Amino acid sequence: MATPEEYQIASVPITSHTFNADRSQLAVSLNSNDAQIMSRQGQEWKVTETLSEHDKLITAIDWAPNSNRIVTASQDRNAYVWQQTTDPHTGRTVWKPTLVLLRINRAATHVKWSPLEDKFAVGSGARAIAICSFDPENDWWVSRLLKKPIRSTVLSVDWHPNNVLLAAGSADMKARVFSAYIKDVDKRPAATVWGEKLPFNTICGEYTSPAGGWVHAVGFSPSGNVLAFASHDSSVSIVYPGGPTIINVRMASLPYVSLIWTAEDSLVAAGHDCQPIVFSGSEAGWQVIGSLDDTTAPKSSGGASRFGASGVGRLNSAAFNTFRNADSRGQSSPVSGQTSTGTELMTVHQNTITNVRPYQSQGGSVTKVSTSGVDGKLVIWNVSNVSGGGGLVPRLSGMNIK
Repeated sequence: MATPEEYQIASVPITSHTFNADRSQLAVSLNSNDAQIMSRQGQEWKVTETLSEHDKLITAIDWAPNSNRIVTASQDRNAYVWQQTTDPHTGRTVWKPTLVLLRINRAATHVKWSPLEDKFAVGSGARAIAICSFDPENDWWVSRLLKKPIRSTVLSVDWHPNNVLLAAGSADMKARVFSAYIKDVDKRPAATVWGEKLPFNTICGEYTSPAGGWVHAVGFSPSGNVLAFASHDSSVSIVYPGGPTIINVRMASLPYVSLIWTAEDSLVAAGHDCQPIVFSGSEAGWQVIGSLDDTTAPKSSGGASRFGASGVGRLNSAAFNTFRNADSRGQSSPVSGQTSTGTELMTVHQNTITNVRPYQSQGGSVTKVSTSGVDGKLVIWNVSNVSGGGGLVPRLSGMNIK
């Protein structure tokens, strides 16, 4: 099985990550108020810019590949759109923020550019989704709110390929499909399996988590004709609205918090189980194919990347690793008779995966995906390298629980 590309970006959690169009730059939120833009230098990622405007933790970032704009959303109830401009005083290129009028009174939780990059959606704890478009007269981004019938925090959003429909997962245990049609921005959309007449805030579908769990992640298939959502009850549900047919795949592992489609008949989900799991199927049924991680052997200890320096320097002595693990991972030194890897997971990620994103595509299918996690790692996986039996039991087989 081919080894994934593994980078230790930091020794703190990566809340969100996103790449630019050619994957030469990376924007991350390292569990702080700032967003870092990193550039690939050889086999390492180095910080080149810091985007500082938010007052509280940045919860989500998205980078529009064609317009090269970055949108950040934060717990401070604000969002900013960042665009590269030339500083008239110094002549150097800088990232300039533009204010977004979200009109929400709770934290922003998730953000996603639309396919045409002329608007974006911001989920929030205010039981609302802000659909934002640019107002050239005032040089800012304005929003219209999708509210009814959302009853709790919106945890994730995803756009339909037609640039109008929006899927949302929330803590009221529902996944919904809304119309986010804005008259002055969007062209009238063609009829889809989700409906024909689509005025703003039309509910095109509402689906309940089978066992009543929060809906952490939602995603449209490449055609937009199928919806998948992951719930806190450790399940992934696939919705075919024509029937409607809802296929639920229950797992014995921990819940997933992020998912993406890699083709019309396959998707990758990841979360608290610390490994990306591949699902495949059709309207006749879905099943787990396996894991992108090889969980049969412990990974290298110490947190150092195979493709770059450790996030805390070049020291790699046994004593230094002991102090570092105690500080950043809460791991104590081994007792007599135990190996130093006794509390190391048998996965590449050593903590919850917070994000799964497409990294490389070919012929309409995603061939590589990237993941980031609470362990501060960024990992790039080849979707074709699937090992069987992705689940909790093989992952925990290398742990000593005290």
